[in-house]
Amino acid sequence: MKKNSTSNAAQPTKKGPARSRKTNSKTTTKLTVGIDLGDKQSAYCILDAEGDVLSEGTIRTTEGGFEQQFQSMKACRIALETGTHSPWVSRLLQSYGHDVIVANARQLRIIYESDRKNDKVDARTLARLARIDKDLLHPIRHRGEKAQADLTMLRARDALVQVRTKLINCARGLVKSVGSRLPSASGDYFARKAREHLPEAIRDALTPLLDQIEQISTQLREYDKRIEQMAKKDYSLTQLMRQIPGVGVITSMAFTLTIDDPHRFNKSRDIAGYLGLLPRQSDSGDSKPQLRITKAGDHMVRRLLVGCAHYILGHFGPDSDLRRWGLSLMVRGGKNAKKRAVVAVARKLAVLMHKLWVTGEVYEPLRDANQIKGAA
Repeated sequence: MKKNSTSNAAQPTKKGPARSRKTNSKTTTKLTVGIDLGDKQSAYCILDAEGDVLSEGTIRTTEGGFEQQFQSMKACRIALETGTHSPWVSRLLQSYGHDVIVANARQLRIIYESDRKNDKVDARTLARLARIDKDLLHPIRHRGEKAQADLTMLRARDALVQVRTKLINCARGLVKSVGSRLPSASGDYFARKAREHLPEAIRDALTPLLDQIEQISTQLREYDKRIEQMAKKDYSLTQLMRQIPGVGVITSMAFTLTIDDPHRFNKSRDIAGYLGLLPRQSDSGDSKPQLRITKAGDHMVRRLLVGCAHYILGHFGPDSDLRRWGLSLMVRGGKNAKKRAVVAVARKLAVLMHKLWVTGEVYEPLRDANQIKGAA
């Protein structure tokens, strides 16, 4: 590793794992750093106030690697992309006193569509964008450490639900292949009902699979208990959202932990764009085509909200302003009317949940209808 003998701000006090580092003779206290995070190795590039490369190289993507390189540096601006490692890396670098910008990777076409894409070039591009104008990086803010840890429990549960669904579908398909069918049943009771209807020819083959489904169902019930306890203890405000029929503890907790700070949005309507429930736009002149939603943001929360919307518009959904509005969209015709109505209700539901969270109001299912009736 070649040391930078002319800039104390750019060199670590200890020998670090950085390699292939190039330096020049520029010195300054105003530094801009770009880091391209990798799973094992991360590339970095340090620019001086004039925009010249002061130092670049690679470090291990570990706490020790970042500590050796950046803890002793004077406060500077550091840019990195969103990714698996960006939450803990951004918190670590902020603890060293640096101004950390977490760039929205979806918006950086200059990087992911580059014809010369590699870690070194990406780090240099991040540094140059951060030096010119940090808004070019479309910065995002990661949730807090506690919220991320609690959200992990919901993501682990969600992964088990998906595994169980795949196993149930597999069992049904295998039974159909021998000319039989398994009865309808919820995930919690599927294994119990399916055992009574297994064909003898494949009973020995499918019994272990049903045992696994039953074991996953037991683990999911344990997750549900722990999440319920967590909601009562640390996130009592989720009760405000659960006033809405169809919104349970899983949806309200996922929504709360993903947003983390409700006051980060100036208006409740901004939450729809954050969760990817707004349509894309590609307007040009008189052309204003109807496009699909962006699907930006957290896919688990978006999927849960859509599931709640299906319940609200379904046969068992209680009467409410939201249901009436959604049903009015469905009757406008078109083969995709129902799909558009479900997404629209999910979007409005997200706005309503955020509003209840911020204001603490009591939910009135037929508030608009009663106002109209009273005015009449």
